[in-house]
Amino acid sequence: MPMKVKKIPMRMCLGCNEMRPKKELVRVVRSKEGEISLDLTGRKAGRGAYICRSAECLKKARKARRLEKSFSCRIDDVIYDSMEEELKSEQ
Repeated sequence: MPMKVKKIPMRMCLGCNEMRPKKELVRVVRSKEGEISLDLTGRKAGRGAYICRSAECLKKARKARRLEKSFSCRIDDVIYDSMEEELKSEQ
C-alpha cells in the first residue's frame, strides 16, 4: 500500500498575491474586540489573513488596503507600524 501524501495547506499572501504553504506565512488576526495583531503562532482566535514574512509584502498590503478589505474595518497607521516592527524583529 502506498504512503498517504499529507496535503500542505496553502494560503494567499495579501501583499504579493502568491499562494504559499501556510507555515511560510504570518497570520494577521482581528479579534472579536476588533483588535488587530500579528499571530506568529497561528493559534489566536479571530478572523485571519496571511502575509509573507517580509516587510515589503506588508507595505504592499497596506498601500492597497487589502487587510482593511479582508477585515472590513479601518486600520490605524500605528497598528501597521507596530506590525512592521514585529516582522523586522522576527527576521
